[in-house]
Amino acid sequence: MSQTSAETDTTHARPLKSVRIRWFLIALLVIGGIINYLDRNNLSIANTTIAKEFGLNALQMGLLLSAFSWPYAIANLPAGYLVDKFGPKRMFAWAAGLWSIVSMLSSLANSFGFLYAARVALGIAESPFFTSGLKVADRWFNKAERALPVSIVNTGSQIANAIAPPLLTFLMLTMSWRGMFVVIGGLGIVIALVWLRIYRDPTMKEQFIIKGAEFEEQSEPAEKPAGWGELLKQKNTWFMVLGAFGIFYTVWVYLTWLPSYLQTARGFSLSQIGWLAGLPFLCGIIGVLAGGIISGKLIKRGVRTVTARKIPIVGGALLAAAAVLPVAYVENPALAIVLLSVGYFAAQVPIGVLWTLASDIAEPNQVASLGAIQNFGGFLGAALAPIVTGYILTETGGNYTLVFLIGGALLIVGALSYGIFVKDRRAAVTA
Repeated sequence: MSQTSAETDTTHARPLKSVRIRWFLIALLVIGGIINYLDRNNLSIANTTIAKEFGLNALQMGLLLSAFSWPYAIANLPAGYLVDKFGPKRMFAWAAGLWSIVSMLSSLANSFGFLYAARVALGIAESPFFTSGLKVADRWFNKAERALPVSIVNTGSQIANAIAPPLLTFLMLTMSWRGMFVVIGGLGIVIALVWLRIYRDPTMKEQFIIKGAEFEEQSEPAEKPAGWGELLKQKNTWFMVLGAFGIFYTVWVYLTWLPSYLQTARGFSLSQIGWLAGLPFLCGIIGVLAGGIISGKLIKRGVRTVTARKIPIVGGALLAAAAVLPVAYVENPALAIVLLSVGYFAAQVPIGVLWTLASDIAEPNQVASLGAIQNFGGFLGAALAPIVTGYILTETGGNYTLVFLIGGALLIVGALSYGIFVKDRRAAVTA
């Protein structure tokens, strides 16, 4: 082999080896997602304890549980723009640092108003997380690969949901709910510092190795680059917002009211809830990964990219509806938990793929922005879920029938929005 050939091989070997860092970055995002969602879940686990300490009824608790989601939904809009503008390194580090400080300060709450304000601040601080993760996947993975890392990042939230009931219940029983807030907040500070030390964007050579012809196409200036406001003029954007609303609504009924439902409607003790409430969320981990794997395999088999995203989104939402709707009429507690677990598994199949779909439809410099707008719609549903649930429980004396019926109906709305109305309009224009 000539010296020139040897040098060429070495030159290619270095970047090929260096791109392995992308999976380490995904692992950091998973850990960040776990901590992120433990911060969100701590109030749900302490639901009945805080309600008793502060003298809150179900409707007031519903307002408190939704205090995170409203500002989170709104803050997603500028957060997506800021991630596109400043990049994931700075935005994720700032977000993790701020949400951790807010979590620790929440331990000082002595009134409903203080805790409500802290949850609002938490929602704003956490808003750049998933858009940062989407931006990382967009920069470090090509289109055929991207669904899996995005789904893996989203497993962080599901791992947190699964371990939150036993872990946070243990922390709360051993050091009070205030100590629980401090411990989880401290973990976020650690991940922010590690991220600042480790993260970097791929070099031009690495991007070419990762994306090939796709990178060359992205490097060419678009004939008509869409501004952020242009996204709101596109039909896809609004149906993605509506679809995410329907799916996220039911997911957040689980996240905010499942422990209380198991305790008040099914008669389980607090210690039993610590483990039973984790079962649906363990299934959710598998669901998120399943969505990404199914989508990736469909693309490899020649299915068009947007169609390959829509199949697990629509199928997952419909299966979730089929499982959630009967829960209200099931008397056997074990069967109810099985249905809840299947329902949450299926509701999580679309989650990672939703984010990947945004990266497929948007221009490269608008990926985080479209993902944020879609997430805004999702968290409007997330914000309404605990309030509507709290109102229903207050008016019906704790009856969950209408809660599950509304959740199932909105899952169907989400499936129809993505399945019928979200289309690969760029492909249609090209054709």
